[in-house]
Amino acid sequence: MTHSKIIRSSVFLLTLGFSSQFAIAQRGEIESQTYEIVKEKSIEFAPANRVFDKVQPVKGETGKTKVSYQIVDPQINIASPKLTPAVPVSSDEKDRQDQPGVLNNFVKAGGGNYGRFLGEIFVGGRPKEDLAVTAQLKHLSAANGPVDGKNSANAATNFKLAGKYIQTKYKVEAGFDFDRKNYYFYGYKPQPDGVIVDRDTIRQTLNQFGFNLGFENTDASVLVDYSVKTSLSTLKDRYNASELDWGTKLTASVPVSETFFALLEADAFVSQRVDQYTYNRNLFRVKPTFKYVTDVFSVSAGINAVNETDSQLDINKTKAFPAVNLDVTPFSGLQVFAGWNGDIVRNTLKSMLSENQWLGPNVLIVNTEKTSDLSAGVKGETGSGFNYEGKVSYASYRNFYNFNNSLVDTSRFSIIYDTGKTKVLTISAQAGYNYNDLFKTSLKANFFDYAVDVTEEAWHRPDLTINWFNALTISKKLFVTADLYVLRGIKAKNFQSGEVTKLPVITDLNLKIDYLLTKNFSAFVSLNNVLGKQYQRYQYYPQQGLNFIGGLSFSF
Repeated sequence: MTHSKIIRSSVFLLTLGFSSQFAIAQRGEIESQTYEIVKEKSIEFAPANRVFDKVQPVKGETGKTKVSYQIVDPQINIASPKLTPAVPVSSDEKDRQDQPGVLNNFVKAGGGNYGRFLGEIFVGGRPKEDLAVTAQLKHLSAANGPVDGKNSANAATNFKLAGKYIQTKYKVEAGFDFDRKNYYFYGYKPQPDGVIVDRDTIRQTLNQFGFNLGFENTDASVLVDYSVKTSLSTLKDRYNASELDWGTKLTASVPVSETFFALLEADAFVSQRVDQYTYNRNLFRVKPTFKYVTDVFSVSAGINAVNETDSQLDINKTKAFPAVNLDVTPFSGLQVFAGWNGDIVRNTLKSMLSENQWLGPNVLIVNTEKTSDLSAGVKGETGSGFNYEGKVSYASYRNFYNFNNSLVDTSRFSIIYDTGKTKVLTISAQAGYNYNDLFKTSLKANFFDYAVDVTEEAWHRPDLTINWFNALTISKKLFVTADLYVLRGIKAKNFQSGEVTKLPVITDLNLKIDYLLTKNFSAFVSLNNVLGKQYQRYQYYPQQGLNFIGGLSFSF
């Protein structure tokens, strides 16, 4: 194996893992499951000449479909999966967005109970063989909600524009997105007969703009492999709160020998938040590591140095954390891994609102320090379509955050930080099975044990989450997907009365059916919360019961 091929192996994995962690920090929540339908394309970009890490459980066969799975490192964002999803994206639509072309564009429209309306259009094109562009506009709204009709209505509009240009020596990606959400703080106390709540006083509107640009070297003849990505986002709400966030990431790799590599991750985040006060919050990270790779195992070791500043809180500190990881493949189909890591997890207004949109004004935003995270696990897959992964993590945090109803207004939420040392034990297990293109299933469970220091409890954090996903192809025209979410152990407190409540177990079953009517037309129906339980993920905010939306889609 040449130096250039080995170096691309390391940077591919480095970029993949780093991008996943960054996405989690931005997102502010843990996705319950990652599903990716991988299909062999008839039209492809120019190959980047990349190879995968030598330490892999087993290589998949080209052209075969499989359930792609990944247990995401929980860090501190141990949140619920997205419950009652609004018209989940079907596998065929995902494939359309990956490969724009004839009949991959579509227009969709539908409606349902609670006055729900869905409108969506996706257009993609390939002006050149090495250039692809896509545009998508989607609106989903409900005129009524679970409490007081229009007082719990909601609406969301999203626009995305993306482009990808790949040459044999480099790759350029760019994107723009706009999100607008309108909803109401309907978690207020029941009102006496004849008393009408002024909707204007409980309304919230979030407007978010984002732009990203990335450049990646794909030239096999260049010694140093690197990738640079930058993104700029803005957020503004109805109560004069705003946030400007700019982040840039760099990953690079240099071969020292055939089996030894010098790796570098570096990123810089500059942000300004305006609320009651103006906060200038920055974070800079440098993570140099060395990696040794053989056919049987790989080991990497380095230091993660992080500097963070906050003008309002008068913070300017730099800390170093361990970055040690080991992967061993004792035999084909099985991979054993372990790690000792630490970091400072960025918390922003955007990430917090994406996890809990019921936040009140002037909430305190502080980064969380993950002082140590010891983890170990196994993963693998068999040639019969079965795959699995199990992981145990024991982490220590400072400023571990949780949400709870505010003392002043219980319909709004505050962020509570544990300023002492919080210990979190996480046990994750996942298994998936894929039978050709006919049936796919994936079951994932997470168990969490929180040992808080200063705070009473880890408010509104579940101690058990379960996600079971299934996709069934009944015929060439009929497709069915179903998913089940379970959350248990959520505790909340009313600080006005001092009452502590353990919220009922959340069980949410969702079903989606797609039927191909003709070559261009298809019909769909999505049933959410089939069990009809108005559960509360956050106290005083019951969710919609059984709700549905159906409609037609036209491909062109």
